[in-house]
Amino acid sequence: MPYELPALGYAFDALEPHIDAKTMEIHHDKHHAAYVTNLNKALEGQPELAKLSIDDLMRKIDTVPEAIRTAVRNNGGGHWNHSMFWKLMKRDSHGIGSPKGAILEAINSAFGSFDEFKTKFAAAGMARFGSGWAWLVNKDGKLAIESTPNQDNPLMAGGKAVMGVDVWEHAYYLKYQNKRADYLAAWWEVADWDAIDQNFIASRR
Repeated sequence: MPYELPALGYAFDALEPHIDAKTMEIHHDKHHAAYVTNLNKALEGQPELAKLSIDDLMRKIDTVPEAIRTAVRNNGGGHWNHSMFWKLMKRDSHGIGSPKGAILEAINSAFGSFDEFKTKFAAAGMARFGSGWAWLVNKDGKLAIESTPNQDNPLMAGGKAVMGVDVWEHAYYLKYQNKRADYLAAWWEVADWDAIDQNFIASRR
């Protein structure tokens, strides 16, 4: 199978109490796994596409044959988005919720302050009707906030993603029910700013 489910990298309960263990288990082992399975199924008989990295597949989504493009877009996007998402979260005893270094300088430059950035990012997540993602992207050397529907991502439009937060209900419903705003507020408590900073540095190359 060309694409595989990546390991979560930490225990299901590692993000408690902000994101509960059962949600993490279902989200990773069921939802993400299904995207990988369905992506591989969609690419059967397409060896040239199946050998691409998931990054390149997303960048070339418009070249995928129309008959399978929606399936590849939805499931390939789900695979790419979640593979990034897991790496953006952790719990430790210091620094959680507090960006520093290059990413903090860029946030302050683009949004005025970290608090203003959080407000605008939450607004993007809340404004996404139905299912989708809120993104921090590097747009022409400056940070910007975007939102995409379903499992779309910035790579599909030639963009560079620095951070993405899942606002599908399956990401938060067991703990937060319909209170997406509470989930988005809690997410900052598990944001791994070292990982986000590295993504930002990579996006400038």
